Amino acid sequence: MSTTQFDAKDFRRALSQFPTGVTVITALDAEGNPVGVTASSFNSVSMDPTLVLWSIDKGAHSLSTFENTEHFAVNVLNRDQVSTSNNFASRGEDKFANAAYSAGLGGAPILDDYAAQFECKTWAVYEGGDHLILVGEVLDYRYNDSAEPLVFARGSYAISAQHPEMAKSSAACDAKAVEGDFVGDYLLYLLRETYQRFSADLYPKLKSECDVTAEEWRILARMVTCPVIKLSDLSTMVMQPDVALRETADWMVDKGLVMYQGDDALKITEKGSKVGLEMQSIALAEESALLSQLPPEQAEQLKVNLKCLMEKLG
Repeated sequence: MSTTQFDAKDFRRALSQFPTGVTVITALDAEGNPVGVTASSFNSVSMDPTLVLWSIDKGAHSLSTFENTEHFAVNVLNRDQVSTSNNFASRGEDKFANAAYSAGLGGAPILDDYAAQFECKTWAVYEGGDHLILVGEVLDYRYNDSAEPLVFARGSYAISAQHPEMAKSSAACDAKAVEGDFVGDYLLYLLRETYQRFSADLYPKLKSECDVTAEEWRILARMVTCPVIKLSDLSTMVMQPDVALRETADWMVDKGLVMYQGDDALKITEKGSKVGLEMQSIALAEESALLSQLPPEQAEQLKVNLKCLMEKLG
């Protein structure tokens, strides 16, 4: 037993600084029923033999299945599978009711939709404190080059994107590019670069002036105008799974920004409302400074056009 004493919530917050992918691990239980659980603790171990590992909480309902199974599958999720991740992270009885899948090696379910899949034979099971570490030998695998992987970082779902430093190199090339260069004139590139450059200044300012993280900002920004929100609704709004959202909410409760209303809702506090309005003021000032570089009519039309495109894209 370790004698090191850490604040558990703060330690988890430190760990959340390390981004991971999101997987659904699947197998068959002793009765032949499909079992699945969302996990971000997946990693490669060895190339020869081809080994991977993941870990499961000893308190998990499906612990016995994965501890004793001969085969399991690792389904790496893509950016469009947030609902799949939430489904398999829930405590629902039949997680496969709305999941399209087929039988893989050893009968382990493999999802029809994925970024990558690894079908494994259990190699070893190790003790790991309050978790078990499961090592699997990869017997077969496949991946989808066209799928962008789903990412989990700082308690929220995210997607992989080009680092801003790469954008500087691209910009240098764009400056030398001939007129009509495809990348420098492509809408998706322009939207992504604008977001990355704008948020790179905004989020540090919110932290330094309001002591609020990007995750807390997303929650408070919603609650300033909607002071009581169900956690299930908020989870969808801020792209955080229920477990991670509750961890963020617990942290915000400790800071006096929100309070629980029953077990399934949050209510913003007077302090939270004040901080939320301060954040709005900072964000709007940053937005105004950016848009002031455009003629007023173009700045207004920009938002109108973006809202129109969002509506068209559903």
